[in-house]
Amino acid sequence: MSHGKNISRLIMRIVIYVVCIFLVILSVLPFWIMFMNATRGTFEIQQHAISLLPSKYLLSNLQVLIGKSFNPVKGFINSMIISGGVTGLTVYFSSLTAYALIVYDWRLRQPFFSFILAIMMIPAQVTSIGFYQFMYSIHMTNNFLPLILPAIAAPATVFFMRQYLLASLQIDIVNSARIDGAGEFNIFNRIIIPIMKPAIATQAIFSFVGSWNNLFMPLILLTDKDKYTMPIMVSLLRGDIYKTEFGSVYLGLSLTVLPLFVVYFALSKYIIAGVALGGVKE
Repeated sequence: MSHGKNISRLIMRIVIYVVCIFLVILSVLPFWIMFMNATRGTFEIQQHAISLLPSKYLLSNLQVLIGKSFNPVKGFINSMIISGGVTGLTVYFSSLTAYALIVYDWRLRQPFFSFILAIMMIPAQVTSIGFYQFMYSIHMTNNFLPLILPAIAAPATVFFMRQYLLASLQIDIVNSARIDGAGEFNIFNRIIIPIMKPAIATQAIFSFVGSWNNLFMPLILLTDKDKYTMPIMVSLLRGDIYKTEFGSVYLGLSLTVLPLFVVYFALSKYIIAGVALGGVKE
């Protein structure tokens, strides 16, 4: 009987491993094809769009890319400034708002949270025209601040942080710190932030990726080429009237995606640590 159970467990484990390996391959394959196409020529891509092996046209694609006024260093710096600022403001102030919604008992707490949920239903495109007119009237176009400062108000992130604190925060910890004489900001920065590391890492990934890939608002507000972000530069990689250099386009996309991998792998360990901690928590 026990031998049969061991065989069934072994079969189930093999099935789980096979499914996981298949999902990993399915997730990695599009990025691998993109990186391989970045090393291939336009003729090769037109003949066979999918290739799992690199080719020899990486340097020529890079020359074509730079020749099209694509400045990866400038675009990387601009995107990093915007995305880094957006990520920092989003996770900190959203965590601070969620902390206030959980710890403090005030009369308008529930209506305020309902108002935050209602704002989540409004698409950003609806307010984009009025936002652009306002920025134009105060001469804030071609400036990174209009793309960074609105990240202070991130309703979806506030909702996520609040739900996380509801499950993980013990109010007694806050009360004990208050009895010991700790200030409110000191409690938040030294006690609450470490507790929220997994949630902060998760939302930092989402915020950074969303800001890095954002094309709509930067394309509206930024008209100076020196302030173009990576997505804007990639969107401008059009061919002339004769042909499009697909290899250089894939190379530009590859350069745009690489920082996202770095951010994800740098923060994923905190998410895994939080999941492992939650698995053994009583």
